[in-house]
Amino acid sequence: MSISEIAAAAKSASIRLAAVDTNAKNNALARIAGAIGQNTDKIVAANEQDLSAAEKDNLAAPLLKRLKFDEGKIAQVIAGIESLIELDDPVGKTLTATELDVGLELCKVSCPIGVIGVVFESRPDALVQISTLCLKSGNCVLLKGGSEAANTNRVLAEIIAEASEKAGLPSGWIQLLQTRQDVAEMLALEEHIDLIIPRGSNEFVRYIMSNTNIPVLGHADGICHVYVDGGADLDMAVNVTVDSKCQYVAVCNAAETLLVDARIAETFLAKVKTALEQKNVELRGCEKTASIIDVKPATEEDWSTEYLDYILSIKVVDGLEAAIDHINRYGSGHTDSIVTADKNTAERFMALVDSGNVFWNCSTRFSDGYRYNLGAEVGISTNKIHARGPVGLEGLLIYKWRLSGAGHIVADYSGPNARQFTHRKVEK
Repeated sequence: MSISEIAAAAKSASIRLAAVDTNAKNNALARIAGAIGQNTDKIVAANEQDLSAAEKDNLAAPLLKRLKFDEGKIAQVIAGIESLIELDDPVGKTLTATELDVGLELCKVSCPIGVIGVVFESRPDALVQISTLCLKSGNCVLLKGGSEAANTNRVLAEIIAEASEKAGLPSGWIQLLQTRQDVAEMLALEEHIDLIIPRGSNEFVRYIMSNTNIPVLGHADGICHVYVDGGADLDMAVNVTVDSKCQYVAVCNAAETLLVDARIAETFLAKVKTALEQKNVELRGCEKTASIIDVKPATEEDWSTEYLDYILSIKVVDGLEAAIDHINRYGSGHTDSIVTADKNTAERFMALVDSGNVFWNCSTRFSDGYRYNLGAEVGISTNKIHARGPVGLEGLLIYKWRLSGAGHIVADYSGPNARQFTHRKVEK
C-alpha cells in the first residue's frame, strides 16, 4: 500500500477504535504483552542483527546502548504494558457537566485525537510504549523508528498488530513506516493524520514543523540543568548531580549543565569533581570553574549542547536569579532541578524556570512517563500546547461537547419573552 492508503486505513480504523470499550482494549494489551514474551527469542535475534550492523557503521556507544533490546528490556516493556492495563481508561470521561436549562444538559467528554504519526529515535522499547499508549487512549498510530532499529521494529510491529487484531481491534490501527520518504509523504496527509509527534534534534523538529500543516507536538533537545544553591546539602547535591548525569547518559532527561552558586563553589566543585570523575565524566567549565578545579574550557556552544554522553558543562553563577536566567536562555524547556534546603528559594526557582518539569532536591532522571505513573510516554513535550512534559494517556486525548435536550430550540431563547438559561453545574 502507498503511504496515503496506509494513512486512510488508519483513519478508518480510528473511528472504530475510538468506540472500543475498556475491557476489549485491556484484553488486547494483555495479548500483546503475552505475545512479546512468547517471541522473546525472535525479537532478540532481530535486535542482534541491528546491533551488528550498527557496530559496523560505528554508531556511538551511547546510541548502541539505546538500540540494545535484550531479555531485560523486553521484561521491562512487558511490565510497562501490565501497569498500563491497571490504569483507568481515560476515554469517555465527563470532564464537566452543565445544565443549560431544564432538560438541556451539556457535557464535556474526553475522546481520542484520532490518528497520530510518531517519528522516534533508535530505542525499540519506544515503539512498544508509544503503540500501547495509543491503543489504551483509543488512537491509531503511524510509526517511523530509526533505520538502525529496522529489524527489531518490524518484528515488534508485526507482533503487536497480530496480537491486537486477534483480540478484535480494527485492522490497520498500527502501521510501520519504512523510509524517510515515507515520513515526507506522511507530512502532506492532513486529511488523514491528526497529530505529528517528532522525537529528535531541534533541527529535525523544526524541519517537521516547517513542512506540514498537521499540528506538531514537538519534543526537541533535552538541555537539562542541575542548579546547586548556596543553601544546599552538598552531599545531597553530589548525589543528585551524579544521578542526573550518569544514571543513563543517552537520554533526554540526563543533565547536561551543572550550575553552582558562587557562595559554595570552592567547596562543592572539588567534591563533585571527584564523584563525576569516578564515573569517567569529562568536565568542561567556565573561567570561574577552571580557576577552582582542573577542567577543559567550556565554549558558548557547550551551554546549548545535548551531549547524550559522559560530558558535563559547569558554570559558576551569582545566585538564584543568574541560574534562572541561564536556564531560560540556554535550556530547552525540558527538565531542570534545584538542590537547596530553602523552600522559598526552591519555590521561586520552580515558578520562574520556564520548563515542563521543574524539580527540587531530586534527579532530572525522574522526568519520565512511567515514573509519573502515566503509563510510559509517547514523548516529552517541550511545547506550550495541550500537553507539556511527559505525554502519557491524558496527552493523547482531546474532548468533544455533548448536548442532550428534549426538543429544545434556540428560538425559545430569543426575543422579548426569551427563556433564561440556568447554567447550573451538574455533578457526574
